[in-house]
Amino acid sequence: MTKRALSRLNQWRSRVFAVETDAHAEPIYFALSSRPQPDGGHCFQGVFGGGKSYSLHLYVEDRIQRAMRFEELRHKLTCCIPRDGKIWDLSSFRPGVRSSVVRGFFIRDLPAAWDTEKVLHELIHSDHVTVCRYVPAGEGTRWRQEVLSPAGGGRVSVAETCCVVPAEVPENQPSTLDIVDSNVFYSFQEAYKVLTECKDVFPESKQLLDLVDRRLETKAKGPFPVVVIEGLDATGKTTLTQSLKESLGAHLLRSPPQCLAPWRSCFDAKPPLIRRAFYALGNYITAGQIAAESARGPVIVDRYWHSTAAYAIATAVRGDVNNLPLPGSEVYRWPGDLLRPDLVLLLTVSAEERLRRIRGRGGEKTREEMELEANNLFRSKVEEAYRRMERPGCVIVDASPPADQVLEQVLLLMKSHL
Repeated sequence: MTKRALSRLNQWRSRVFAVETDAHAEPIYFALSSRPQPDGGHCFQGVFGGGKSYSLHLYVEDRIQRAMRFEELRHKLTCCIPRDGKIWDLSSFRPGVRSSVVRGFFIRDLPAAWDTEKVLHELIHSDHVTVCRYVPAGEGTRWRQEVLSPAGGGRVSVAETCCVVPAEVPENQPSTLDIVDSNVFYSFQEAYKVLTECKDVFPESKQLLDLVDRRLETKAKGPFPVVVIEGLDATGKTTLTQSLKESLGAHLLRSPPQCLAPWRSCFDAKPPLIRRAFYALGNYITAGQIAAESARGPVIVDRYWHSTAAYAIATAVRGDVNNLPLPGSEVYRWPGDLLRPDLVLLLTVSAEERLRRIRGRGGEKTREEMELEANNLFRSKVEEAYRRMERPGCVIVDASPPADQVLEQVLLLMKSHL
């Protein structure tokens, strides 16, 4: 075992493990101990099952390589494990410690005749993956974790054995520990740095940064008001923003800006870290446009930073709405170096009305629309994340009435707030 692997092993028992058995349910948490617990292991039967079970923990220092290897590992496992095996997302972490999350996968009920077990054998001999095996420990519901290590001659040995014991549900779900400057960016520099680190891996990153360098403006906001319209798809943003443009003689902007369109599909296919950095830079380009146009007249913006953050937070946090970071958390704060609007309006309609509008559109649905239509839980998390945004927060607008009534309501709100 290498020095790096030994160093990881020394900290192993201080970590808590979370297995995501269901995207809609609370993870199963467990910890490690030198001694078994008499009772309390019954909750693990649904995790470890009756066959072979393994966990894979990915350790790569370079965050770009880590993001890419995680997706590659997921693809490899999905392709080589038979359908009767289960692959679940797994994380290990130190409770309350930011950036302590190590992601990986849990493989349950691996068939005895797994014809691609050589893949697992290869991973054990990799310096970037820690592989653990889970086996029954005596009678009842006790289990133990065995950390597997390469031995001479291509053999495998057990480097560490610990008892699996229940762990308390942490105050904050582990996914919330990695939101800041990983899923949501709070400065131009942090988002720019991610794309800079990608230049040697993705040529599109260099092209994008060249565009950012040319398009980015850092002027202060002008004297005219800037109003952002936010909301889920099919809440009436397009109709309202166009009506406001005509009523006020305002300039209408959209985020992400049109200049990023040639790269959007490319970065949508990248791991979340890279994709989120791409959209964060789009907000800073939009900010430059806002600064220029607000010197000449009112500006209406169709989505801005709140949209980028709300969707990223809802995607990163597994389970239900209760798992979101608490109100007042730093994840809901506005970036200190991003131009602030004067007013942010959040359009809302009932779930039934929104689906009726989507179905009435016809044509091809976006991935976002399909996700929102199929997953009420995801929609709820996005809406709640919007509501928790701070400085500026969102002013809620009921967009259910006819378009002319919504416009009248918004004009009154603008008059009272501006």
